[in-house]
Amino acid sequence: MNEWMNNPAMKDMDPAKLELIRMAAAQTAGKSGRALAPVMLALITSANKQGIRFSPDEVSLILEILKEGKTKEEQEQIEQTVRMTSSIFQRHMK
Repeated sequence: MNEWMNNPAMKDMDPAKLELIRMAAAQTAGKSGRALAPVMLALITSANKQGIRFSPDEVSLILEILKEGKTKEEQEQIEQTVRMTSSIFQRHMK
């Protein structure tokens, strides 16, 4: 799952954001669909407490990381979960 760390977009990202993403990636290993929602909410809550906001591009990158190595069905569950919780994500982005 560390392949995503080589993504060029990660090189310019705030180290605090990177750490939160690393933690979320570790916590989502082996999870899919609705099981990911609590992890994403925890990521956003933790970031919020630290005064960190994720841009829409950063959120998209996080979702791509979460979908890595998942089956087509699991990726669809992730997309469905994101659609269901999109209002929460929108409130916590820049």
